[in-house]
Amino acid sequence: MGKTIRLKKGYNIKIEGAASNTSITDYVSPTYAIKPTDFFGIAPIPKLIPNIGDEVKAGDPLFYDKTNPSWVYSSPVSGEVVEQKRGPKRRVEEVVIMADSNQQYRDFGRLDASASKAEVEQRLLESGCWQFIRQRPFNVTANPADTPKAVFISGFDTSPMAPDYAVVMKGREADFQAGVNALSKFASVHVSTPTGASIPAYQNLSGAEVHSFSGPHPAGNVGVQIHHIDPIKKGEVVWTVNPQDVLIIGKLMNEGIFDATRIITVGGPTAINPGYFRVKQGVNVKDLIGDAEHSRVISGDVLSGTKINNDGFLGFYDTQLSVVEEGDSYEMFGWLLPSYPRPTRSRSLIGSFLRNKPFKVNTNTHGEHRAFVVSGQYEDVLPMDVYPVHLIKAILANDFDGMEGLGIYEVVEEDLALCEFVCTSKQSVQATLRDGLDYMREQA
Repeated sequence: MGKTIRLKKGYNIKIEGAASNTSITDYVSPTYAIKPTDFFGIAPIPKLIPNIGDEVKAGDPLFYDKTNPSWVYSSPVSGEVVEQKRGPKRRVEEVVIMADSNQQYRDFGRLDASASKAEVEQRLLESGCWQFIRQRPFNVTANPADTPKAVFISGFDTSPMAPDYAVVMKGREADFQAGVNALSKFASVHVSTPTGASIPAYQNLSGAEVHSFSGPHPAGNVGVQIHHIDPIKKGEVVWTVNPQDVLIIGKLMNEGIFDATRIITVGGPTAINPGYFRVKQGVNVKDLIGDAEHSRVISGDVLSGTKINNDGFLGFYDTQLSVVEEGDSYEMFGWLLPSYPRPTRSRSLIGSFLRNKPFKVNTNTHGEHRAFVVSGQYEDVLPMDVYPVHLIKAILANDFDGMEGLGIYEVVEEDLALCEFVCTSKQSVQATLRDGLDYMREQA
């Protein structure tokens, strides 16, 4: 057993419409898509492999990065390629597949625990499972040429309306163990679990060091866990993998197929049918959200997810679909008069005294962008030895040494999402941090 760590800083946001029924509904959509825009560092115009009208099996490559031809991005389903959607400057935004009624899988062959590191690496690359492994710093696809000091897996999620991993991992112990065995070929594996949870996939795990965490969000963020278990120093590399992606890797090892099935939650105040759904990666969300009028559909959680269309597709790494009301109505003198309850850390509003009550939230920021002041708010919700305000200001100033000294290698957008939520100055903290990470990566 590894460390037991209790965190006090952070903030839990409770939102109406979270999935309360833990029964899982199987959902199949007519179309699925993989979006190159989901990946940082990939060329905006990757090399497309099948043409429109071509048939593919689940696990067949759809495209690859021209700078890294061995990194293929595979189809989550079998069917016909029906669209290769392009955006400005012919950037590839989506590759859409019309799914078969009976799914066919490309056979990669099984690998047991005795397989060598080279065999596992080749299998992950050719199947497209390598894209599930992300590298820090910068949160980009892991480079097989690098040697990570460790692989980290956060076994729980504390973001608003996140899935309960006791539900997600139930009955998948063999696949999770096989996935951990594969990842352990590259470095030591650390798995973090919530304190007091009884999840057999983690309790009976071998080949990994298991740590226990408690505390409010962002205690479930893998970046926070890395910081408290084995912080990233300059020149070091660590890899991270989502537990559901470990399951996909494990099934590839056990059965030789790329089965991109995952369990997601659909929730939010305007979600028609909140709950747990078993879907394929890149699922079309149109029928999942129903007739969600005047709503924003978010692939991911409400703090760091991506806005998509009502007939859009779930992101490559996302396990949540959040549906909240558009906040395009404004309160006259809302800063002066008593306002409706909403999640807040400000004691000037009633919401700060109702923290155990789920709120009907919307996307209104309740203020405009203003002067960036030092308030101490960021530090209250970030359980890391990082000075977030100074870091963001160093990024805005393009101060390379300042960014490096203030810990930019340890954080990614989701780690500072709460800082953006509590920000009185209404700064775009996550977008600024991504600009800084991209700048540092280019300089490196």
